[in-house]
Amino acid sequence: MASDYLYYSNIWQEEPEESNPFAAKACYCSGYDVYGQVVPQASWFEYLLLMLKGERPSEAETKLIEKLAMVLANPGPREASVRAAMNAGIVGTNHSSALMAALAVGSGQYGGAQEVSICMRLWQECGHNLELWKIRLFRPEEDERADIWLPMEHAPGFDPNGDDTPTPILQALDYLTSLAPSNGALVWLKQQRSALEEEVGYPLAISGVAAAALVDLGLNQDQGNMLYLMLRLPGAAIHSLEQKKRGWKQFPFYGSAIELADDTSPVQSPIQDNTAK
Repeated sequence: MASDYLYYSNIWQEEPEESNPFAAKACYCSGYDVYGQVVPQASWFEYLLLMLKGERPSEAETKLIEKLAMVLANPGPREASVRAAMNAGIVGTNHSSALMAALAVGSGQYGGAQEVSICMRLWQECGHNLELWKIRLFRPEEDERADIWLPMEHAPGFDPNGDDTPTPILQALDYLTSLAPSNGALVWLKQQRSALEEEVGYPLAISGVAAAALVDLGLNQDQGNMLYLMLRLPGAAIHSLEQKKRGWKQFPFYGSAIELADDTSPVQSPIQDNTAK
């Protein structure tokens, strides 16, 4: 009967306490003793990659994911998912609602995790083939495959509302490339950025940089999607907390977009007065 209540995992193993079968005596992540080895000896990003990939990462991989996390940590109030968290903060809702708002908005196809996932799939298909990239960027959907997502309206990994590549994106690409494999996605993206931007007609976005970095880390598109969502939450959290303290009177309100009708007619009550006279 006990076998009916087992959970199966290739990632995690636990040994129960003798006095309490619902508490763990020892925890192992891909064979490593979490509290005996990993916590005392590894960094947070080594542990994160160990959980994701199931093997101990190299020093170069650990450095790359750490710096990618710093690049993505705070997209800033111009970014839609951060503003969603700010909106939740300003109305005083609970903190989990602010983070869920950021996750919901940040999961989509415009700068969100789904766009990163599509970019990573294109890396698998196109590799370093520039001509194939030029074709697939305009047709990124998988043919004849039903999905919950609408067709992409722009080339994934690029910003359709931009004219020139923003300086922080160029800085992030330059630095992350210096940490990446010489034959990897980031190096190729840096070399071909101008050609790709000229082809699509608008500049590289941070989603494109992040997708290349996640490919260089050896992650699949599902892992990349999840990680991209998580790594951007710190900025959403701190901006939400800040707006909650500042109060709604200092929060931008788009009053010019609201038109009030000039209706001076008497208000009619929907309830009849049947009181006896």
